[in-house]
Amino acid sequence: MKIFDKSHLRLRWKRLLIFLSIAGPGIITSNVDNDAGGIATYSMAGAHFGYGLLWSLIPIMVALVIIQEMSARMGVVTGKGLSDLIREKFGVRITVYLLAALIVTNFGNVIAEFAGIASSLEIFKISKSISVPVCAFLVWLLVVKGTYRSVEKVFLVACLFYVCYIISGFLAGPEWGLVFKAFAKPAVSFSPGNLAMLIGLVGTTIAPWMQFYLQASVVEKNINVRDYKHSRMDVILGSIVVTVVAVFIILTCADTLFKAGIKIETAKDAALALKPLAGKYCSALFAFGLLNASLFAASILPLSTAFVVCEGMGWEVGVNKKFSEAPQFYGLYTLLIFFGALVILLPGIPLFPIMYISQVINGAVLPLILVFMLILINDKKLMGNYANKRTYNIISWITVIILVAMGIAFLVSLFKI
Repeated sequence: MKIFDKSHLRLRWKRLLIFLSIAGPGIITSNVDNDAGGIATYSMAGAHFGYGLLWSLIPIMVALVIIQEMSARMGVVTGKGLSDLIREKFGVRITVYLLAALIVTNFGNVIAEFAGIASSLEIFKISKSISVPVCAFLVWLLVVKGTYRSVEKVFLVACLFYVCYIISGFLAGPEWGLVFKAFAKPAVSFSPGNLAMLIGLVGTTIAPWMQFYLQASVVEKNINVRDYKHSRMDVILGSIVVTVVAVFIILTCADTLFKAGIKIETAKDAALALKPLAGKYCSALFAFGLLNASLFAASILPLSTAFVVCEGMGWEVGVNKKFSEAPQFYGLYTLLIFFGALVILLPGIPLFPIMYISQVINGAVLPLILVFMLILINDKKLMGNYANKRTYNIISWITVIILVAMGIAFLVSLFKI
């Protein structure tokens, strides 16, 4: 019996070590989506609607798992990035149009991340003229001088700092009975305000760039079919973690700002408003979480864009390569960071229209990306035995149809602003 127990324990440890060696792409991709825009959206959901929209995070998480799992599976089976597969299947012309749209929307998001960096450090009395250039240089240096392994380790450490929001949530003192009730018996409302926020929650949790970055990361990490189960668990774990963080951001604002009747428009507003209501530690943790999230996303979004464009054009890609080996890859990454930071430093730049346009394109591109993904993953020649099964296809297409409908509703709501 003891021999069995020891061998069983060794087997568990072996499986855990294998999982830890594979984990990273799914956890990092999901957590990056809790960026400046995501934190602002979750904060507004809590401040404006209290616990009312907590229930929506469960179906959103399920949709995220389904979509991310397909990206990881395609990367594992084909050994190619998503834009590479789209070019091979649908041709160069469609790929170029798609890349142009993604560059525009991702650049708008990069600007938003540097705005988040500036806003969070202004809370700590640091001018954006200092914070933005310094952080932009550090973000650039990390990727250009690092290897995939070193960069991934830094990104995984950054994921740990999202615990700030969990601590903030407990400091805010939520009414746990009402929280559990919000999940168990959701009060579903389709009023214009609730619907607009619901669409915003979906849009900020599932974005086009995520599918490209996740698949590119799986490929660059050389994860093969043998490790598919571990890659799948990585995706599931990442989706759960990002949802837990989102829950606590909503809780923090619901138990303070919503009860006080304080309306906010940005994550910075939430951090400042929390100080007199929940204490300076809760406010500081919220602000530090915003800084970490913005720095994290300011690294990933330009990197994701560089992967997408260079894969689509057939250029050399990869953090493991030197600048001389992948000049287009590192050149585009550098330009996105430089101009993203520069826009924030220029006086009188209207940030809202920039973010507005990026969200319009984001809402238009997401359904198209999902359709491309489903066509690719159902290609037996490409995926073999790893193509979608019938049940998974039904769930996937229902998910896509719902997201397409919400995407259209999101676009309509934006044009009504």
